[in-house]
Amino acid sequence: MKTLIIEDEKPSARRLSRLLQKIGMDAAVLLHSVKESIEWFQNNDHPDLIFLDIQLSDGLSFEIFDHVKVKSAIIFTTAYDEYALQAFKLNSIDYLLKPIDEEELEVAVAKYKSLRPEKEGFTLDFDDIKKLLVNPLEREFKKRFTAKVGQHLKILNAEEIECFYSENKGTYAATTDSRNYLLDTTLENLEEELEPKDFFRVSRKFYVNINHIKDIISYSNSRLKIKLNHFSEQEIIVSRERVKDFKLWLE
Repeated sequence: MKTLIIEDEKPSARRLSRLLQKIGMDAAVLLHSVKESIEWFQNNDHPDLIFLDIQLSDGLSFEIFDHVKVKSAIIFTTAYDEYALQAFKLNSIDYLLKPIDEEELEVAVAKYKSLRPEKEGFTLDFDDIKKLLVNPLEREFKKRFTAKVGQHLKILNAEEIECFYSENKGTYAATTDSRNYLLDTTLENLEEELEPKDFFRVSRKFYVNINHIKDIISYSNSRLKIKLNHFSEQEIIVSRERVKDFKLWLE
């Protein structure tokens, strides 16, 4: 798989390259500016995946798309979250805030791989990704989950689940009957299975169901605290980098 990094800050580029190597990926090419990137895309085969900084030394990287039709999947990287919606309109796989968290990077790469079958000679169809990202309501999402309770399987309807959360390397579903059920999955897997208009990942640890939010309270460091109708075992805090997208999701 051919991977490209477009980043004008050399320390950030080196760090991202090291993180990619830790998860078994190598960036074959490194570019630093809008102009350099346009020239490169016009004269080279496009890579499978691009890690693209938004603010480059000579302008916003969105300008690249005004000159060339990029045929690659994109994961945007930036120190600012103000461009999130514009980035997703350009069919990005994900949007990572700097300094890039290793776990969030792995989630983004896993999301890309789930959309791209690992077949030799396979070319990513950008139109298909657009359908998945821009029109999520057309997709089929899981409406039921199962949890093992003793020798029995418990069926959990998605609308009855107030939140999903991780604890001690396990993933749990908290339901409206104030029960917590251990699931045979991970929060990363749930990202492709949950209905996005109902469920939002507010932090590395929690997905919440909008239909069961009782209260939202301002919290320290520009974060938010969520109270659900029944779940009270732990505090649910919207991480600072997700607050803006969370507010947009609420609307």
